[in-house]
Amino acid sequence: MRSKVAIGFLGTVLDNGGYGAARWRKWRPSVGICRQPQLPLARLELLHDNHHRKLAEQTARDIAEASPGTEVRLHALNLEDPWDFGEMYSALDDFAGRYPFDADHEDYLLHITTGTHVAQICWFLLAESRRIPARLLQSSPTRQDNDFAGLVSVIDLDLARYDRIASRFAEQSEDTVAFLKFGIATRNPRFNRMIEQIERVAARSSAPILLRGPTGAGKSQLARRLYEVKKARHQLAGRFVEVNCATLRGDSAMSALFGHVKGAFTGALSERAGLLRGADDGLLFLDEIGELGLDEQAMLLKAIEEKRFFPFGGDREATSDFQLVCGTMRDLRQWVRDGKFREDLYARINLWNFELPALAERREDIEPNLEFELARHAGEQGRHARFNAEARRGYLDFALSPQARWPGNFRELSASVTRMATLADAGRIDDAVVDEEIQRLRREWQDEGGDSAALAPLSAERQAALDLFDRAQLEAVLRVCRQADSLSDAGRRLFAVSRLDKANPNDADRLRKYLARFGLSWQAIRESGRV
Repeated sequence: MRSKVAIGFLGTVLDNGGYGAARWRKWRPSVGICRQPQLPLARLELLHDNHHRKLAEQTARDIAEASPGTEVRLHALNLEDPWDFGEMYSALDDFAGRYPFDADHEDYLLHITTGTHVAQICWFLLAESRRIPARLLQSSPTRQDNDFAGLVSVIDLDLARYDRIASRFAEQSEDTVAFLKFGIATRNPRFNRMIEQIERVAARSSAPILLRGPTGAGKSQLARRLYEVKKARHQLAGRFVEVNCATLRGDSAMSALFGHVKGAFTGALSERAGLLRGADDGLLFLDEIGELGLDEQAMLLKAIEEKRFFPFGGDREATSDFQLVCGTMRDLRQWVRDGKFREDLYARINLWNFELPALAERREDIEPNLEFELARHAGEQGRHARFNAEARRGYLDFALSPQARWPGNFRELSASVTRMATLADAGRIDDAVVDEEIQRLRREWQDEGGDSAALAPLSAERQAALDLFDRAQLEAVLRVCRQADSLSDAGRRLFAVSRLDKANPNDADRLRKYLARFGLSWQAIRESGRV
């Protein structure tokens, strides 16, 4: 068995029992922990200052008499202010760095009953971080007369050993994950894994978070939920501030974000604090951050890194410490290559990068979202609506089919359910209401350019015949084609990895053959006005 070694402070009050025989009738913690038959100590490392050296030596002699098998080592630790946290932690950390711990042969216990509250906190931090490989030892007196040994209990900071605590933490984590998912029991594995990771990041990090995804995928809702989670955990105390960067242009962008001083520009009749200062100690959500101008990007980078920035037109820096969440539907990596987005800013906001799947990629979540949207409508309007069984089946058959594109994602699904709930007579959504809504959606999507504007100039008939896999792949290919200068340029981008394995890569020919499978050509795409 490993020898047990205790480390603790001399209690200048509790360990002071005087020098007469009466001291043996008083509970003294440093002596008492050495008189525990169930926890025999081989050694006690007793820290003290020189002002109480006499008491320390007396305590060591009493321990030698009461527990001959316990060796006492005295350590003078002189502090100017034992209530100063910085000084106390530094002193104990230095002690830990010098001490020859031998965890293979000795079991260490930090006695936290003696010493200042600051010392107790420092012991906890050093043990929890494993800077000191020890458990905590707590002692207390009993109500029995002449019992100078008292009681002891050992606290292991490995919370995994405490089933009740571990299960409680797990339940809290599950509650947070459900909250971040807007209360919907989502069935999409990719989305569930992402939300679980976001929950861990929210609890442990204050670094910027980048949410990617198409319009309506839920970036704004998720940012607000993140704020509410962090505020409930007392990680934030300020406001939630949201701004769509696509609405900011020119001087107004600088003013809105960073504030301005009086007279900074025509019409600036008074000082303006700006959104960054409004988000101090809170969360700032910059949606569509890719739309910011390069000047605003440079100032934002400084504000993120230094928590300081200059208001527009001012020469005195302002400060703001905020949690930053960014949203974008753009390919910011490509925008960096194109010179539209600063590489240093992208690197700063890209530490935590999460992509929210479009509704078309989470079709299994359409059904639980129906109930969620009906409940939300009832809460907002005070009017309940329910589907008839046949009507619900008919709507889901269409909503889950490849013909349902959902370009507006969850925002569009929400609007669709709201329309049906509003038109439902006596709160019943029947076949007629569903049929009318389906026709409305078909017309809207047709007006946007066939079954899918993203797949133009592909005919509506060809689009309808596409599997979801082919549709997603072709849309991605056409997006690259629209950004490229030529067929060869598009091919190089699309086959950037596989072309390295070919002695004579012909990227243009590979892309031409792929497009031909769908009756498309580079010329046809160009003539459609999409490139």
